[in-house]
Amino acid sequence: MKTVHMTCALVLAQAIAPAARAGRPCEEKKASVRTVERGLEMAQRTLAALNASGAQVVILARAGQDLTKYGLHYSHLGFAYRQPAPDGTAPVWRVVHELNQCGTAESAIYRQGLAEFFLDDLWRYDGAWVVPTREVQERLLPVLQDDRRAVGLHQNPYSVVSYAWGRKYQQSNQWALETLAATMEPAAVTRERAQAWLQFKGYEPTTLMLGPLTRLGGRMTAANVAFDDHPNEKRFSDRIETVTVDSIFAWLQRTGLAGSPVTLRLP
Repeated sequence: MKTVHMTCALVLAQAIAPAARAGRPCEEKKASVRTVERGLEMAQRTLAALNASGAQVVILARAGQDLTKYGLHYSHLGFAYRQPAPDGTAPVWRVVHELNQCGTAESAIYRQGLAEFFLDDLWRYDGAWVVPTREVQERLLPVLQDDRRAVGLHQNPYSVVSYAWGRKYQQSNQWALETLAATMEPAAVTRERAQAWLQFKGYEPTTLMLGPLTRLGGRMTAANVAFDDHPNEKRFSDRIETVTVDSIFAWLQRTGLAGSPVTLRLP
């Protein structure tokens, strides 16, 4: 499939998706048959469930990394939207999300199918989604379908633990949350304004307790890990505030912008 690079940085290519990860170390290894089979099964089951939901847009998460030691279930999310098939057959679903380019501190926005979303060497074949209210879906859908608007608040410099209220870096869940804020508040045309709206609406980031050795090791061994955007008084007291799937899902339910998570896990 031909790779298309938009001037606004949206990547509409499935071909280069294996060269990006949602904040995980990049390892050059060939996917096993079992991994491919389970990823496709996960995608197929998710497709059936989303079609049955009647939704046009959902916020879809996966468990790419083991974050259980931090009390977190999912590591990465994106926006999934229903798209009519060109030939009039069953509809298809596309996922718009931010991914980190392997071995770098940069990111891009990708549009992929459900299969690509789950064919990413997951830690656990466990997915979840929330269905936003009808109003939120109606506002999100045209943004996700428009290449320019989808990347409106994307920022290239990436850190997997970027400060929730900072603007030096941006991680994947942070991009999704800020994009949602900009969709709901027309005046939120910058990251600063989007974050102000999120604070006004009571969003609370996750606080990770990361000691100095963990912080130092992460910064020395991975280009996509940085802590210098966090306020010193929080960083040096081992409190790293960042945007997580779990915190987004909790906030969406608390504000009534979406329903409870629906989960799907392969045995």
